[in-house]
Amino acid sequence: MAITQSTMLELDSPAPNFSLPATDGKTYSLDSFSSAEVLVVMFICNHCPYVIHISAALAALADEYKKKHVAFVAINSNDTVNYPADSFEKMKEETQKRGYHFPYLFDEDQSVAKAYSAACTPDIYVFDKARKLVYRGQFDDTRPTRISSGNYDSTKSPASGKDLRAALDTLLSGAKVPQEQIPSMGCNIKWKAGNEPTYY
Repeated sequence: MAITQSTMLELDSPAPNFSLPATDGKTYSLDSFSSAEVLVVMFICNHCPYVIHISAALAALADEYKKKHVAFVAINSNDTVNYPADSFEKMKEETQKRGYHFPYLFDEDQSVAKAYSAACTPDIYVFDKARKLVYRGQFDDTRPTRISSGNYDSTKSPASGKDLRAALDTLLSGAKVPQEQIPSMGCNIKWKAGNEPTYY
């Protein structure tokens, strides 16, 4: 597992469009969320311990902010041939297991990850009503505790989502989100051989 940080896409960048299948059988694009005041786009996967670490808090935060007209959408861009735990079928299981009530999309050709300059899981982007980037950074400052190879404990430092929550609250209040932001960190996106982006 390679620990990777977000590329920190330039603030005020427009949200790249996408059209991807979701675990609920629908296809979603950027326009699918046009009624939302705020859009949170997240690159996650099924097996990454950093994503698993935040999954419960993420599901709860998304449910809470949905009532505040904030839309969440998650995208899995991992190579599923070499990482079958991230397959589309497993994504369907993960949606139920983690209580994700937001669309979970599959970026099979990895083009959407490249469009967002996504590098790690989780990689989190917040766009305002005009779909300009106002936040790209960590969910919070907690990390899973490594016990042994492949084994992690999230109970010693449970995720809260405080950094993402602060950005959302600031934006919803009409204030400007501070530009000093801490990069997200996690497993690298599993690029298909020969498909690695230039920023990787």
